[in-house]
Amino acid sequence: MTTPVVLLTAIGALVVGAVAGFLAAKVRARREAARPTGPTVAELLERLIRSSNNGVIVLNRFGDLVLHNPRAYELGLVRVNQADPRARKAAEQVVETDEPMEVDLSPLESRGRRQPEAVLGEVRPLGDGFTVVEAVDHSEAIRLEAVRRDFVANVSHELKTPVGAIALLTEAVLDAAEDVEEVRRFGGKILRESTRLGQLVTELIALSRLQGAERLPDLNVVEVDAVVREALGRTTLSAESADITITTDAPSGLLIEGDRTLLVTALSNLLENAVAYSSAGSPVSISRRLADGMVEIAVTDRGIGIAEDEQQRVFERFYRADKARSRATGGTGLGLAIVKHVAANHGGSVGLWSRPGTGSTFTLRIPAHVRTEPADTARKAAPARPDKTPERTPRLVATGQEISSPDHGGNL
Repeated sequence: MTTPVVLLTAIGALVVGAVAGFLAAKVRARREAARPTGPTVAELLERLIRSSNNGVIVLNRFGDLVLHNPRAYELGLVRVNQADPRARKAAEQVVETDEPMEVDLSPLESRGRRQPEAVLGEVRPLGDGFTVVEAVDHSEAIRLEAVRRDFVANVSHELKTPVGAIALLTEAVLDAAEDVEEVRRFGGKILRESTRLGQLVTELIALSRLQGAERLPDLNVVEVDAVVREALGRTTLSAESADITITTDAPSGLLIEGDRTLLVTALSNLLENAVAYSSAGSPVSISRRLADGMVEIAVTDRGIGIAEDEQQRVFERFYRADKARSRATGGTGLGLAIVKHVAANHGGSVGLWSRPGTGSTFTLRIPAHVRTEPADTARKAAPARPDKTPERTPRLVATGQEISSPDHGGNL
C-alpha cells in the first residue's frame, strides 16, 4: 500500500471517529436534557420514611430486617439491628394470612429516662413475603388520660370534704334548733366550709381557663407597682389576722405586658401562701427588679420552708407541703398551680428557693414591656441601675429585721 493511500485511510478514520464522537455527545446531551431535575420518586419515598414520626420497619419472609427509619430505634422496634420479637412473630402471621393485624409494641423494660410508654404497631403485607410494621407512639395520650383521671379523683375528694362537713353541720344545727349559741357556732362553721367550697370551685374554673380551655384576653401594658398594691390589698385581712406584717421595697416604675387581673391573682396567691405557712409575727416581704429583660417579683417569708424533694411538687394541683396547716387555713391546694400557669401564659416562669426551718422565696418572672419612645427619652425615664451589686440587689426591711431575697442575689 502506497503512502498516499495510507494517509487517506488515516484521515478517513479520523473523520469517522470525530463524527461518531460528535453524534454520541449529542445523544448524551439530549438524554441529560430530558432527565428531570431534582430527586427521583424512590429518593422522595426514602426521605418520607426517614422523616416519619412513626417507626417503620420492613421484614422479609424470614423475619430479617430489610430497612428501617431512625424513629424505629427510638420506639424500640429495632435493637442490635434486629426487629422486636413481637413484630417478627406478628409478621409471620401476616405472611400466612395475608391480612393486616395490630400488635402491642410497648417497651417491656424501663431505660431510665422518659421514653415511649404505649406503642401500637400495625403489620401489613407487601407481597412476595415482605411485610411492613408501622408503629405509633400513644404515650402522650395515655399520660393525659392518667392526668385527667387523677384530676377528677382529686377534685372529687376535695369537694367531698366541705360538702360532707356542711351536711353534718346542718344536721347539728337542726338538732340544736332551740340552743341559740350552738346554732350560731355551727352556723359559723357552715359559713367557713361553704366559703372554702366556693373558693375551690372558683379556682378550678380559673385553672381550667389557664390550661387552655378558654383563650386568654388580649395582653395590655400593666404597671408592676399597681399589681403589687392591689395584691397587698387583697391579702391585708389574712395578714392582720395572722399578726404578720408585709413590707415592700420602693416603687419601681416597671411595666409588663399581661392581664392585670390574672397577675394580681398570681401575686395574691403567693402572698396568701407566705402568710399561711409563716408563724405569727414573722416577716413577709415583696421585692421587684428588672433582670435580663424580665421583671422579677419576689415574695420572701421566714416560714416553715419546703424540703428539696417537695419543691417541684408544690406546683402540682392539690399538693400541700403541710396538709394539716393548709386545712386549718382553708387552702385549696390550687394556688401555686394557678401561679405557674399564669406565669407560663405570660411567657414567664415562677422560681422557688426554700430551706426547711428558714423560709422560702417564690419569684414570679414576667417579660418586661419594651418601651417604644425615643432612645433619649427612654434613658431619662428609665430608673438608674448602678453596677454595684449591693444596690442592684434589693434589701427588704421588715419588722426591724433585714431580709435578702435569695432569688435576687442574697441568702436568707
